[in-house]
Amino acid sequence: MNEPGEAGGDISGIGADPVAFEAFYRRHLEAVGRFVARRIDDPHLAADLTADVFLAVIESADGYRPDRGSQVGWLFGVARNVIGDERRRAAQRLRVTGRLAGRRDLGPDDIARIEERIDAESAARRTYRALSELPEGTRTLVELVAVDGLTVAEAATVLGVSPVAARVRLHRARRVVRAVLAYPAATTLA
Repeated sequence: MNEPGEAGGDISGIGADPVAFEAFYRRHLEAVGRFVARRIDDPHLAADLTADVFLAVIESADGYRPDRGSQVGWLFGVARNVIGDERRRAAQRLRVTGRLAGRRDLGPDDIARIEERIDAESAARRTYRALSELPEGTRTLVELVAVDGLTVAEAATVLGVSPVAARVRLHRARRVVRAVLAYPAATTLA
């Protein structure tokens, strides 16, 4: 029998089992940290959102269904939702207050580690900027497959589309992305 949190294992109980949750957390922390750092360039927010992903995992673990996709696919879906929720909240706060407040203090080592992770993911952020012309669902599909390493079927599950539709969208998107990335970085960032 698989341990909770292992590939193919039952993780539905990790919300109530601290030992199983800790094993799951340790196994997936680096992947979630990279996932967040590819999308967020503020080290404080990246650290907070990484923690928020695992809080969301505790709350939603009983909803994981192995027959609908891998644990990593499910986990990236949770992370995507957490990041999307934060972006919506931040946009609302910016409209109301003009500036985010209340971030927790990080030590110099924490900031250095997160800044290194953000620097390591700078090429991925350039790719995201290049993808900005694609429709949101197609862009997310490309990210999940090309950047996050999910299979097309797993990405289709995260997005709630059929694997066939995902393959067609991915094929079309790859042509667009190749054309956009063929331009120099200054053109893409302008």
